[in-house]
Amino acid sequence: MTTLLFIIAAILVIAGIVSLIRGQVLWGVVLIVVGLLVGPGGYSIFR
Repeated sequence: MTTLLFIIAAILVIAGIVSLIRGQVLWGVVLIVVGLLVGPGGYSIFR
């Protein structure tokens, strides 16, 4: 389960960074924050 959460979080953060580069600031920030909340490291909503 931890590996799956890590992969999902990594995909969300990468998508957020790509969105920031494309100029979609709000969507990029939302994706990065959701990725950090889902990920197993640091703060996780699935604890």
